[in-house]
This record gives sequence, structure tokens and C-alpha cells, in this order.
Amino acid sequence: MEDNPLWSRRGFLGMGVGVLGAAGLAACGGGSESPPRAQAEVPKELLDAAASLKGSSMGMLSQKLYSTAANEMLDSSVRKFADTTGTKIENSLVQADAGDVVAKIDAEVKGGVARDLAFMTDSRFVAQFQALGDLEEVTDVVEALTAKYGEPCAEAKHFCVFDGKWFAIPYHFIGIGSFLRKDWMQEKGIAPKDVYSWEELRDLCLAISDPTKRRFGWGMTVNRSGDGNGMIEALINSYGGAIASNDGRKVTFDSPETVQAVTFLGDLYTNPKYKPMLPPGVASWTDTSNNENWLAGVTGYTRNSFSVYADSKTKKNPVYGNTHVFSDCIGPATDKSLLFGQSQAFVVFKGAKNAPLAKLLAQYLVSAPALVGVAKEAPGLAMPAWEKVWDADPFFTGGDPAFSMLRNMSQQPLPLSTKNGLAFPQKASAGQQAVIAAYVLTDMMQQVIQGTAPAQAVTAAHAKMVRIFTQQGLPQ
Repeated sequence: MEDNPLWSRRGFLGMGVGVLGAAGLAACGGGSESPPRAQAEVPKELLDAAASLKGSSMGMLSQKLYSTAANEMLDSSVRKFADTTGTKIENSLVQADAGDVVAKIDAEVKGGVARDLAFMTDSRFVAQFQALGDLEEVTDVVEALTAKYGEPCAEAKHFCVFDGKWFAIPYHFIGIGSFLRKDWMQEKGIAPKDVYSWEELRDLCLAISDPTKRRFGWGMTVNRSGDGNGMIEALINSYGGAIASNDGRKVTFDSPETVQAVTFLGDLYTNPKYKPMLPPGVASWTDTSNNENWLAGVTGYTRNSFSVYADSKTKKNPVYGNTHVFSDCIGPATDKSLLFGQSQAFVVFKGAKNAPLAKLLAQYLVSAPALVGVAKEAPGLAMPAWEKVWDADPFFTGGDPAFSMLRNMSQQPLPLSTKNGLAFPQKASAGQQAVIAAYVLTDMMQQVIQGTAPAQAVTAAHAKMVRIFTQQGLPQ
């Protein structure tokens, strides 16, 4: 495993950490100064439950967060748990946007060499791992946490539950939002709003653009990237199109609504009228490019997880004070945003060698004392996934003006419906998640930009989706 380029090794935490463990942590820090180590106490009930596990060890995978300091604060909490319980915990980073992450972890599970515990984005990965038979049921843990902390975030109930059983434990809520440069808008006499249609947003981005000042309104790419995928799918959904039916089983992509959405988006990237608002090189941006250009003050709009917002705040970037945050855009099929966020969720892999310790660690890490250090280094990106955790530390309720929007998003009644009968989130689908991982949406948009008719590109993408669903055990 040490030679596997997928993993970033952090060394052993806890009993016997010594110089090797400290060196592993420092190497992961990216040269930044490490923050003070969290001193979150481990609750007595978890200590009592872990007493019989003293001297045992386990492995954990952490989905890499945008903030290096947040990753280090998570290490602090894991270290505290390991030291207090007298156990060894090896915590390693995983880059979830590596296209073969599911296949690699599945091979490890099947080979009996997987880590015991991991956290990954529920809407992107859990259904795939569950369909592959890679996950242990964790209903007992979720029920225990519900008794202590109230209800988990609403979207997790759609992406972590299969046939009435929980296969992932909600860890922290991931804020997702849209961001506009309100100072650029003010210069043009444009007042910020809480709700925009996609057409309004496009026109606004053009109005605030000024290439002579290196200001480009539209800060999104349709090149292969997680953010590109998210924007394309959100736009299509708001027009009344979807990859699959509400039950997640049948590909329904090729529809008039989808074609209308793809036509709109294709025009935005190809019509000379909108060229002044497109940053140079936007067609070849990668997943970090929209973050980098937003933080550099080059773009006037981006749609992102709260990583970009968190970075501007924690690094005192002047962009932070000039940011207008709103939920998401509406389309012809919607009266309100369809945005419901995501959560990182813990999974215990099949055949875990120390599942009892993994489950106890998960219960510790969701708590306010263990989470708040991570949240302060990634504000808006790592927020509570549990109702009562929101009120357990003043940072979660008052640390930033945007937090109330995120709490409402995490606890809003779901599903959210369109005028033509779609309901989001739809039932968790290994087929849909595999389609996103294969970048079918971004590849389709690239074809449109290169001259393929939108209807033709949509039909071709639909055919690819049918093949992927069939490969995932969902024959069409």
C-alpha cells in the first residue's frame, strides 16, 4: 500500500507514534505552520466502550479537504482519540477526484487489505460502494447518534440508506453555494438578490465583465472537473431534465428539457456576445481553477463548495468581504433552488479488522468538540451533520453570516420537486454516481462547444449512460 500513489501517508497516530508519526504528519502539512492541536475530550461513554480495545489498531481514509489546516485539525482529533483510548490509528488522505478511486478501494476490500473506516462524499460514492457489496451496515451507530444528537442532515437520509438500513454515518455537512462579486455589481448599479434564474445570472455576469481590468464575470468551466459536473447537472435539473428517473434505476436523460438546458449552456460558451465574460483558458480549467481565479479576483461568479469561501476568510483575502452568497439558480422547471448540499459520511468497509474501534472513532469525530477545530479552518465546508451539534458550539451558529443559510439547507424538508414531477435528491443510484465519475456530462458539453448539435450530443450521452447503468447492475 505504501507504493500506491492514490494515498498520502500520514503515519500512525496514538500509542507508539514516536518520531515516525510526527514526521508523517509534518510531511502532509504542505509547508504551512501547523495549527494548535485540538484538545477535544473523549466522552466517558466512548472511553468505557473502547476499554477492551486498548492496544488494538485500525486504518482510516480521509477524503482530502481543500484546507491543509483543516486536514491537520482532523489529525489532531484522531490523535486525541487514539492517545486517550490507548490505540493506534493510521489516518491517510485520499484524493476523491482521482477517477479510479472506487475501483482501487473495491479491489482492496475484495483483497482483504482495505482500511477499516473512511469518510467520503455521500452523494458521489456511497451508493457505488454499497452496490459493490463493500460496506458494513451501521444502523446501530446512526441510531445511537440520533438518540444523542437528534436528526442527521436531510440529504444523508437519501444517500446513506438502502432498503431501510444505514450503510454510512453522516459526519459533516458540506456547504455548497453560489458566489458573486458584490463590489463589481455595485459599480454597475446592480443590487444583489437571493434568487436568480440562469438567464439572469448569465446576463449579470456579462454586465460586470471588463477584460481591460482583467474582470471576467463567468467563473465556471465545462471541462472535466467535479465543479463542472455539478454545475451542468444542477442546470439540467432546474430545466426539468435528469440523468435518471426518481427511483434511480432508469436513464431518462434524453428529453426536450435536457436539450433546452444544454442548448442554453452551449450558447453561453460559443456565442461571441458572451466572450467578454469568459476567462482566458476556461475551456481547459481543472477542478481547482475556478477556486484559484476567484481568490485571485479574476472572476465575478463561481459555484462551488464552501472551500473557496472558507479559504478567502481564513487567509483574510479581500475577496471575502466582497462576496455575495446565494443558494443556486432556478430554471424553467423550478420556483426555488434545488440545492440540498452534501455530507461527508463515514463507511466501515466489509471485513474491517477493527470495526468496533472504527465505529467508536466515528461517533467521536461527529461531536462538536472534535469537529469545531476542522470547521474553523474550513468555515462553511465542514459544518455539523447533526441537529444538536449545530447548537453545541457558538461557532456553528455565529461564526459567519452564511452559516444560517447552510443550516437551513441541511435541515430543509426533502425532496425538492420540479414542475414536471422530478424529486431531488432522487434515490441513491450507483448508475448515476458512476455516470458523474465518468465525466459524461462534461464530455457532452465539450462536444457541443466543438460544434455538435445539442440534441445529438444529448442522445450520445444518453447512450453512454445506458451502458454505464447496465455495467452497474441496472440493465435498461
